[in-house]
Amino acid sequence: MSTPVILGFIPVAIAFAIMASSSGLTAFESVAMSVFVFAGASQMMSVGMIAEGAGYLAIVVATFIMNFRHFIMSTCVFERMQGATPAQKMLLSFGVTDESFAIFTTTEREKCNKWYFFGVFLGTYLSWILGTFIGTFATAIFPASVSGSLGISLYAMFIALLVPKVKTNWRLLIVVVLTAFINFGLQNLFEPSWSLIVSTLVGAGIGMFIVRDEDESEVAE
Repeated sequence: MSTPVILGFIPVAIAFAIMASSSGLTAFESVAMSVFVFAGASQMMSVGMIAEGAGYLAIVVATFIMNFRHFIMSTCVFERMQGATPAQKMLLSFGVTDESFAIFTTTEREKCNKWYFFGVFLGTYLSWILGTFIGTFATAIFPASVSGSLGISLYAMFIALLVPKVKTNWRLLIVVVLTAFINFGLQNLFEPSWSLIVSTLVGAGIGMFIVRDEDESEVAE
């Protein structure tokens, strides 16, 4: 089940490693981040903020905000997981990503046990580390123009996450556009890293009041 995700993780992890190298991280630091963090979008955002000279506090706060959704995702995953003790769930929570969440929550409930989730997690985890490891050598293979252009993969990742949702929910589209304009305006007042954090919080606050599910019957199902 995780094979399509594995095939997608490796090239994105390579792009992350190249971005990390361009931001000043060593090969060891890049691989260590993938081993201990294992959060693609957050890792790419972090190295981008490092390249811009952002402080540690701004990086930590931005990462926390971006990953806050994992609280809800983990709750959904472990509600379906069978045969796992609380301690095992705590350990497996490290493997909850957007991709493992999507696979596990769309699988037949009778298959949703701890070993199934562990298999999905292990495949995606190892492929992410492998891709990062390959990417640390890719900087010496690819020309500078190619390595530099891979920085767009961060924006491509966010767009890929957003487009399917905004196509069916015009209120979410409004929130995305408003957040972009707020971020653009705040960059005249704050450093780029903090304008991103503030605009994200403001956008999330606006979304709480205007975004709702467009198809109630689908939600009920």
